[in-house]
Amino acid sequence: MSLYPSLEDMKVDQMGRAQAQMVSGMMSAQVENNPTAPPAIAGYAAPPYPLHPPETAKQQNSLAHLYPSLGDYMGLEFTDEVIAANMPEYLAVSQVQPGTVAVAPTSGPVSVVPSGMVAPISGASPGLYRAQVTNSIREITLCKDSEGKVGMRVKAINRGVFVCLVKKNSPAALAGLRFGDQILQINSENVAGYSMEKVHDMPKKSPTNGISLAIRDRPFERTVTLHKDSTGHIGFQFRDGEITALVKDSSAARNGPLTDHHLLEVNGQNVVGLKDKEVSAIINECGQVVTVTIMPSFVYKHMMKHMASSLKKFMDHSIPDL
Repeated sequence: MSLYPSLEDMKVDQMGRAQAQMVSGMMSAQVENNPTAPPAIAGYAAPPYPLHPPETAKQQNSLAHLYPSLGDYMGLEFTDEVIAANMPEYLAVSQVQPGTVAVAPTSGPVSVVPSGMVAPISGASPGLYRAQVTNSIREITLCKDSEGKVGMRVKAINRGVFVCLVKKNSPAALAGLRFGDQILQINSENVAGYSMEKVHDMPKKSPTNGISLAIRDRPFERTVTLHKDSTGHIGFQFRDGEITALVKDSSAARNGPLTDHHLLEVNGQNVVGLKDKEVSAIINECGQVVTVTIMPSFVYKHMMKHMASSLKKFMDHSIPDL
């Protein structure tokens, strides 16, 4: 079974498969009816579809180890009943087996790579690659700026430490920290259960260079790839960053972003703290393919109530490098 970043990609790929099968059948019939004709091609190469970035073996192995347990996320209770009532789409996600791969049917012409997505029309979009959420653990190294700061603020919520601010043009921004990342270790020291003040104090006491952080990539965030219609719209309405309505028969209606979810990124660019008109301008400047990163409002509001709104103006809104 092949996997696709959008419904439009799936339809285009299916049409390509059908056309290739028809051509193959015609060539086989021609050889049967005319033995002197050149032999039919036994196999043929797939169209050079760009593939959604394949995951490394390290990333694949980490997929089975998401944030220790749903019931322990930032002090929220995440039993199956709570998830079913507030964000039921995540019940299906939790049942996906780790290491699932996109396997091309034997009759089709499409070649895929392990854990890759076939993207005949979305694959050319840089935003598709910038926006990918892995939920895996990575290690980054920070240094201090001229003021002796690394450029991040965190909130300690129950037993977890989460990034709530990455200052623009800071060492943290350059290292790739993102809103919602969970900090697991600082300089190989576990920070679970630490207070916000203690976590902020650890980089201050560290040397200027070589500050090591172990990070889990944005629990409970996911991406949705959408395609603009002839009028340049992708098909959802939002207010204060929260999706409030979907337009019938639009790309949004086809591809599954849900109401009661907050926009966090557009093509990998952080939009937390921006005004709606600024977010709309970013979407309008995107190409035909737009990948949005969303989080259930149920989680987003719980997280944001622990951060002063005045800090949002310092948020890094740069476009990530590929």
